[in-house]
Amino acid sequence: PEDLLQRISFGERPEVKAVFGPSFPPVMKKAVVKFIEQIVFLLQGEPLNIHAEEELILGPDMTGRQIPMRDRLIPIYAIFIILIEIMGLAILIVEEQERGTLSALLVASVKMESLLTAKAITGIGFAFLQAVLLLAVTGALAANPLLLLTGLFLGSILVSGLGFLVAAFSRDMMTVIAWSILVMLVLFLPTFNILLPGLISDWVRIIPSHYLTDLMHRVVHFDTGWAQMWKNLVILIIGNLGFLALGTLVLRRKLA
Repeated sequence: PEDLLQRISFGERPEVKAVFGPSFPPVMKKAVVKFIEQIVFLLQGEPLNIHAEEELILGPDMTGRQIPMRDRLIPIYAIFIILIEIMGLAILIVEEQERGTLSALLVASVKMESLLTAKAITGIGFAFLQAVLLLAVTGALAANPLLLLTGLFLGSILVSGLGFLVAAFSRDMMTVIAWSILVMLVLFLPTFNILLPGLISDWVRIIPSHYLTDLMHRVVHFDTGWAQMWKNLVILIIGNLGFLALGTLVLRRKLA
């Protein structure tokens, strides 16, 4: 303010705003505050009774580089295609169980491990290939192909484990549809942060699909690399192992 020193001499505490860009180093912010203190000390002859507050602005500064809605939808479509495989794999398993196909295979020389492995490969393959095809057709795969393929593959493993769980807790086709829709709705929630940033708070981080959604969005739209996304990949790997192991265990007990 123009009357900064005058107001300080009267014992007031005027407000001084320092505006920084989102990429401004935190260490430099402290240096700027110290610099303001030194300037006031030199002009006034005594230290400034300063009180600093920081206002947090969520997300990157998108001024001049807004993302069109049609481009925002590309990662959402890919996530949706992957999630659909939860229902597809569960329906496949329950349908074969109702027809007695699985029992016939197990009575024969097919081992339980081989049967479950084949089903897992089927679920992972369908989900992965369809999502890759979508990104390739839309051109989004060109952003960072290897990182996107890794994320899609880990997401496909996640939904295969959840498909096993849905099949294990389902008695018939209607039960499969009911459980699948419930699980898919929960996993689809993080995508709303792409459409309307800031709509959902940090609690969404407990949903495993958040880390896949975040990876897809940031890589496709902001050219984010491995250095920023390694934490998402680690969390996805841990979640995949947990859900796939749990789904395999529960489904194996049901089919045994």
